[in-house]
Amino acid sequence: MSDSMTANKLFAAKPLAIEKQWNVLYRTGQYAGRKRVPARRAEWNEEKHKVREHAPVSPNSWHAFEVTCKGSATRVSLNGKTHIETRNSPIPEAGRVERIEKSRQRHLVRQRHVSQPYQTMTSSLLIRIFWVRGLRAFADGYISLLLPLYLISLGMGPFEVGVIATATLLGSGVLTLLAGLHAWRFDLHRLLIGAAVLMAATGLGFATIRDFWPLLIVAAVGTLNPSSGDVSVFLPLEHTLLSGAVPDKQRTAIFARYSLIGSLLAAVGALFAAIPDYAVAATGISRQSVMQALFILYGLIGLVCALIYRSIPRQAGTTRQAVAMPLRKSRRIVLTLAALFSLDSFGGGFVIQSLLALWLYQKFDLSTIVAGTIFFWTGVLSAFSYLAAVRIANKIGLVNTMVFTHLPANLFLVLVPFMPNLAWAITLLLARSALSQMDVPTRSSYVMAVVAPEERAAAASVTAVPRSLVSAVGPMLAGYLLSASTFGWPLVVAGGLKITYDLLLLNMFRNVPPPEEKPATD
Repeated sequence: MSDSMTANKLFAAKPLAIEKQWNVLYRTGQYAGRKRVPARRAEWNEEKHKVREHAPVSPNSWHAFEVTCKGSATRVSLNGKTHIETRNSPIPEAGRVERIEKSRQRHLVRQRHVSQPYQTMTSSLLIRIFWVRGLRAFADGYISLLLPLYLISLGMGPFEVGVIATATLLGSGVLTLLAGLHAWRFDLHRLLIGAAVLMAATGLGFATIRDFWPLLIVAAVGTLNPSSGDVSVFLPLEHTLLSGAVPDKQRTAIFARYSLIGSLLAAVGALFAAIPDYAVAATGISRQSVMQALFILYGLIGLVCALIYRSIPRQAGTTRQAVAMPLRKSRRIVLTLAALFSLDSFGGGFVIQSLLALWLYQKFDLSTIVAGTIFFWTGVLSAFSYLAAVRIANKIGLVNTMVFTHLPANLFLVLVPFMPNLAWAITLLLARSALSQMDVPTRSSYVMAVVAPEERAAAASVTAVPRSLVSAVGPMLAGYLLSASTFGWPLVVAGGLKITYDLLLLNMFRNVPPPEEKPATD
């Protein structure tokens, strides 16, 4: 290659205060068509951008391209030879592309606006969303176990605990519905930051308020989650970003990872719920004071989540999806799914983690250490079931995976109260956990697949809201049943309702496949 050859390059640059260098090794090829245009796919070895660049170089050969920036100076080298060196030229912002041309007497720098490379935004978005999901799951994991104990330490009974749990789910449901129906009007990043700030305020409120009615109000307007799953306002907003950031074939796998991280960190949070017992034994501090400190920690985690949301690039998650709109074309199928999910969620409300833990406390007189260990392993089994769900869904489809893993899990749930001792009850709970959550990533993926892309935010909200609104009735009824008997009637009722949901879902949607499951057409 001639050293005097012009190096016309397209390269992504970022504002830099210190020297930074990109090294690219690429191979050129040729496009078919009227014009034979040398082309290549380049991979930035630092940020792994996949971009297209055009240069008049020999086809089918390897070339080294280097960009070095220091302050306002830029140097461009091709195959070890410096072709361009500019000074006093400002480095453009991220998401801008420079085309640098060399002439005999001067270097001309021209700018034109293009979107930031898709892979970079996707990676940045996924990493941040996964971090936030893990932090929130960890906080929910220990809060769901400590909430009933904390409220009982304040002098409340099982019925009052059920009412507050109902208020948390009801408030989350209303907030989630409002966010989903109107999210298309607002910036998703601002909504997520606002939800994280509300999470911080919720933790502070529970740590400082002791009376039932003020706590009921905080529970209704806050983000506290008494269940093992994610039923908060964060869910539809994060699902919308994730679904717009990946291709259809990768969507189920991404939702599985999202759920996997949540379940694993929730399991760790369940172990962390034993901290009050250890703290009391080691320092003599009152159990109630330690639990109040953990509610404050919950609030601090909310602030950390807000900072992470703030760092998400504005373009992230919007590259592939259309402008968000309210439900229109997908209205009928979304409302049908929402009705079915309502039935499942109503049953789930009877066995949210806080009340399931309360039943174990009453029935078997467990300590928080033992209960935390049980829920840790149920969480671990649920987490790894998400990975299995992806493979099963690839073989038998999303709807079949949702149904045929959920049915046996619900049969196990019905049988738990009939077990003669704790060992058998734990065995069935663990078996249920290994199967019951396989429908979580598949359900999320299915909803995002069967609706129009521009309606995903509204669809995610309308189908997620039943998990809060309808299930909000269950904890209050379960609290009443537990106050009347320790048999475990809430588990029997929950299992029966969920089995009914499974059969209806299979009957109504087994012939409505997502795009990736439809036969290929020529």
